[in-house]
Amino acid sequence: MSTPHNSIEEQFPGLTTHHALYPAIDPGTALKGSASGKVVFLSGASRGIGQATAIAFAQAGAAAIYITARSTNALEETRSKVLGANPDTKCEYRLCDVTVERHVKAAIQDCITKFGSIDVADANAGYLDKWSKIGESDPENWWKTWEVNLKGTYYVVRHALRHLIDSAKRHGAKGSSGGHLILISSIGAQLLTPGASDYQTSKHAINRLCEFVNVDHGGEGVKCFAVHPGGVPTALGKNMPLELHARLVDSPDLAAGFIVWLCSGAADWARGRYLSSNWDVTELSQLQNDILQHDLLVNRLRARP
Repeated sequence: MSTPHNSIEEQFPGLTTHHALYPAIDPGTALKGSASGKVVFLSGASRGIGQATAIAFAQAGAAAIYITARSTNALEETRSKVLGANPDTKCEYRLCDVTVERHVKAAIQDCITKFGSIDVADANAGYLDKWSKIGESDPENWWKTWEVNLKGTYYVVRHALRHLIDSAKRHGAKGSSGGHLILISSIGAQLLTPGASDYQTSKHAINRLCEFVNVDHGGEGVKCFAVHPGGVPTALGKNMPLELHARLVDSPDLAAGFIVWLCSGAADWARGRYLSSNWDVTELSQLQNDILQHDLLVNRLRARP
């Protein structure tokens, strides 16, 4: 799920923005074969961005895709679409509530049992309740947002990491790239929108978690990214105030293609950072030296002396 973006140009001047799939990140053309031989684990893959991402990895030639969510019927639908996109891609699923550790642990182990490895893990499951001011918020719903968005993501990270490290070693020996970890963030992590304290603070924490994965495990080959998937008109996104719905203009295929591009190894240099699916990848790549030199796209407090 996602929330709408403000002008990306205000945050990254001069960078072209996209709202739909474009050639450079098309999993069926430019990225075709980029996921060849890889096993992808996806939480929250029953609809919207998660479903589109599963399909995109199939189009890019993934060997197997393991999907989780809380609805059997929706998972069956995603599985059918994955197999329709690429009959050679194997696809299995399991019911999983990401806030329950044993569910996540069991799903990851089942993926390993069935497919032998995890080369890409995408913590896509998310939650957004109706927005309200802190003093008027429902404490249980406020904290549920954190439990799904942060605790659920942490569980995926925690139990997938050793398999991603193994993947990075295995692919590194072949001169290719493996061990990719996608955490779904939001432009909301960079904003202060009245009534959105639970969602936006949880996504801000996701960005920092991504940085810590890089600090703790980047040296072991794990490439972690915190990704804004764009302003997509998902069912959860429409929980935002009605006046913001007009900003939900992005296709879920945009985020899906961007994630496949990240996991192709093309942006391994940007690991540990917040990236937006709306940003043009060719122009983003041209900014590599500037981003690394000035340590951009990370959470920092900058204070003048």
